[in-house]
Amino acid sequence: MSVIQKIRDRGAWIMFGLIALALIAFIMQDRAMGGGRGSFFSSSTKIGKINGVTIDRAEFDAKITMMEKMYGAQAGSREQLVGNVWNQEVDRIINEQEYDKLGLSVSGKELSDLMFDPQTSPLKREFTDEATGQFNVDKAKQAFAQIKKNKNAEQVEMINEAYIKPTIQQKLRSKYNDLLQQAVYVPKWLAEKTLADNNAIASISFVAVPYNTIVDSTVKVTDDEILEFAKKHHVEYDKDEETRGISYVAFDATPSGADSAATLAQVSNLKTDFTATTDAKAYLGKVGTEIAYKEGYLSKAKIESSKKDTLVKLAVGQTFGPYQEGNNYVVAKLVGTKNWPDSAKVRHILIATTDSRSGQPIKSDSAAKKTIDSIETAIKAGANFEELCTKYSDDPGSKTKGGLYDFFPQGQMVPPFNEFSFDKPVGSKGVVKTDFGYHYIEVLGQKNPQPAYQIAYLAKPIIASAETVSAASNAAAQFSATNKTKEAFEDGAKKINKNLLNSGEVKESDTYIGGLGQNRQVVRWIYENDVNAISEPFEVGDKYIVALITNVSKPGLPSVTVLRPQVENLVRNEKKAKQIISTKFTSLNLEAIAKAANVALQKADSLTFGNAFIPGAGMENKVIGAAFNAKLKGKVSEAIAGNTGVYAIKVENIGAKPSVSDIQSIKQSLAQSQKSGFYRSGTALRKAADVKDLRTSNKYF
Repeated sequence: MSVIQKIRDRGAWIMFGLIALALIAFIMQDRAMGGGRGSFFSSSTKIGKINGVTIDRAEFDAKITMMEKMYGAQAGSREQLVGNVWNQEVDRIINEQEYDKLGLSVSGKELSDLMFDPQTSPLKREFTDEATGQFNVDKAKQAFAQIKKNKNAEQVEMINEAYIKPTIQQKLRSKYNDLLQQAVYVPKWLAEKTLADNNAIASISFVAVPYNTIVDSTVKVTDDEILEFAKKHHVEYDKDEETRGISYVAFDATPSGADSAATLAQVSNLKTDFTATTDAKAYLGKVGTEIAYKEGYLSKAKIESSKKDTLVKLAVGQTFGPYQEGNNYVVAKLVGTKNWPDSAKVRHILIATTDSRSGQPIKSDSAAKKTIDSIETAIKAGANFEELCTKYSDDPGSKTKGGLYDFFPQGQMVPPFNEFSFDKPVGSKGVVKTDFGYHYIEVLGQKNPQPAYQIAYLAKPIIASAETVSAASNAAAQFSATNKTKEAFEDGAKKINKNLLNSGEVKESDTYIGGLGQNRQVVRWIYENDVNAISEPFEVGDKYIVALITNVSKPGLPSVTVLRPQVENLVRNEKKAKQIISTKFTSLNLEAIAKAANVALQKADSLTFGNAFIPGAGMENKVIGAAFNAKLKGKVSEAIAGNTGVYAIKVENIGAKPSVSDIQSIKQSLAQSQKSGFYRSGTALRKAADVKDLRTSNKYF
């Protein structure tokens, strides 16, 4: 749901910001004063420093709170928000510094054009005319002008954060990317060489001795060999910050078969009374249900049940079930049927009694009822509906349209509003009370009448019993208490047939752990303890876990424990290559090598320089490179340790195929290839930045 629509739904008028220069002046003033940079805050409040720019705790908190209000549950957990907002702030600061260096900015006219251009406007969804499908620029501008009448700073900031600032940042990013792309240059010599390489073809004879001819278990790889290899290739394996890892044992606390049977029995025992009751709503209110009772009627297409084909065939008052729906056992009851349209068109005037966002009363029930009754009387006497709507209605979603909602589907509105719109015939007018207040509604049109059904659901969740949860908790506690060393932990897991699960690398500021999901509590424990520490049980979702800290990798090369899964096979292949070369590649004759290794002599024709695939061998860059070495034509190469085995080749021929490209197209292709890589510029800027994450050291989370 968009922020604008959410504010509308909450019953508060949209107040965006000043148009053009006034708007941009407000934003740029905020930016000039520090706007998120925190340069004037004391170090005691900082949770980060990016290239010398402070991220202030209070300001960071305010951004998270704003995101929660703007997007609600869609924003994710607070732990996720902390991570997301942190990344946004780091990127924003780094990018703004680059924009400032280059003198990039967005003028008031540019912002106005972006906000109100039908192609670029972020407001298209909110101000697209339903009848024509066209973006209504005038209405959008009118809405912006209303800022002068608004005193709600929170709503202004929500619009600023959701629409204005992202539009400015997107435009600045576009300008930055344009500068990068205009800097691309491909020299003629590079295009000529690329064209020649693309057209080159070669034919070779070769011998390949795969590494898998030597059993892995016969080639041991020591910790020292792992470290030596990693040091030689440290650029690939160096870490910028400390990481840690855990192994853990999980004890399942999901509902057992007995728990499921108990829920089924509970629902079955209630079915008789549920069938007999004449007031399904009251009955469900008394016994409780996981699927809320809905007052309205729905077409078959709108019914959310895997059993709807059966449910619509029931007689009124008849029940069906129990059956399992998701994690519930359900008994469904057909309460009633009607012939309803699938969509309705109405107009209305709302006199609100409650602020839908805060839930606080804004007008007494009696005052609202008195006003709506006066409006009804005035309309009956011939007053203009649209004029009264513009003057009195508290619904921003329809106020500017004369109160019109044009052919909305069943179930979209709150039940009393929905029922009046679909149950009353076209031309009906009347006052309806909802949780928002009092509505004066006129039904203008209805389409496609069809059967509609009101169904009540008695649903009980299948949940783990106290005994099931207690058993898992006790098992985890016993395991933790009796296995206090690494060796005991590993042996204990084997004794109870539990797999040791691994988390992967965990950073101190992480909120997510592989296999465990969002869990800041476990991350904190990992960094508060040392390697080989064993945890007390943690409750994680529907299980309990006991964890062992397996490694601590400081910045630089990781520990052998972390490196081994990545490096061991590479080191083993190096050792196999030496063994194969010393025993099989003692001749410079391909036939002799093939005989010594008991492998076939092979040929490969029409190899291309740009494709490292060799039929019968796989992807082998080193072999392809040798295949186009003119010095090896008619000669046998030295042994080549490749990806999958050891090779020796003889170049039979190097030639060229007819060209299907020209220099200009090659230049364009190379330029485009370089430009396509600019999406990584943000990653490069962040890697080069001085990012000090102080969230954990200052105990932010």
